[in-house]
Amino acid sequence: MSTLRAEGLVRTYRGREPVEALRSVSIEAGDGDLVAVLGPSGCGKTTLLRTLAGMEHPDAGTILLGDRVLDGPGAHVAPERRAIGLVPQEGALFPHLDVGGNIAFGLRRLSRAERRARVATMLDLVDLPGYERRRPHELSGGQQQRVALARALAPSPEVVLLDEPFSALDTGLRAALRSQVLATLKEAGTTSLLVTHDQTEALTMADTVAVMREGRIVQAGPPHEVYRRPADAWAAAFLGDAVLLPGRRLGPSSVECALGTLRLAPDFAHHDGEEVTVFCRPEQVQPAAAASEDRSATVCGVRFTGPEVLVELDLHAGGTRLSARWPSTLLPTVGDTPCVAVTGDVLAYPPG
Repeated sequence: MSTLRAEGLVRTYRGREPVEALRSVSIEAGDGDLVAVLGPSGCGKTTLLRTLAGMEHPDAGTILLGDRVLDGPGAHVAPERRAIGLVPQEGALFPHLDVGGNIAFGLRRLSRAERRARVATMLDLVDLPGYERRRPHELSGGQQQRVALARALAPSPEVVLLDEPFSALDTGLRAALRSQVLATLKEAGTTSLLVTHDQTEALTMADTVAVMREGRIVQAGPPHEVYRRPADAWAAAFLGDAVLLPGRRLGPSSVECALGTLRLAPDFAHHDGEEVTVFCRPEQVQPAAAASEDRSATVCGVRFTGPEVLVELDLHAGGTRLSARWPSTLLPTVGDTPCVAVTGDVLAYPPG
């Protein structure tokens, strides 16, 4: 069983002004799952990763791998004995070793023949067969990251931690490498935890997304859940483009705003005051099938992105401006005056 679980982790950096990097963080990566920890720079993501790896000592809390305590009251297992592999930013390959030497670095207990066989197996797994004698400087950025992943997986760790492994790559390569890395981890059946500030990366790769802010996990759940039902207005805006409008509760299941009377999502802890902030995603704001005077708008900006078009709208009701995301087959022009409607449910947060 390779479930990695942290409970109540606290980490404070002492100094003239103490910094609380982790504030009672609890997180779990189930056996064979990939958990993405998503948050802005400085929120504590890397500290969390280093603490899980054993490179930082928590001031409080416990870390367990299966039934084995890695950190806790009176307990601390050294990093090299945790059965946890680490893929750092930009690969960090040893420049004086070839690819084979990098992958075999953690296999010193094996015989030479066993090391060679394991290196060949790992190179096949990351789709780089025959690269044993290449030097790191002879590899592309994507190839270096795949070698770093192979090196982390070679000792058959129970868990692999990935620290923003695609941040230095260009957009096209990043998307391709995400798919390759995810396929490799799933094929190996390895429990994984990915730290990133890239929303697309987290939402497309992870079984669970944990959103982190100022040393705390503010929400965790399946990607579709955290995207569609963010815990608060900050998480809504951080997880992607958001439409946030002042509104008024009409009852337990509806709310009124510049987009009309809208249905509130069931089974969500909506703000129960009369004045609220209404949230939906831009793709929910679509051209209306029937004209409605109070939801008419003027197109004041259009940005074509290929399969989609981002549309800036001025609502005639109250002069509110917002963004919508439409299929590019519905490409409007500036000055058009469509009527719009919201598809699906919305959320209500505290005002402000």
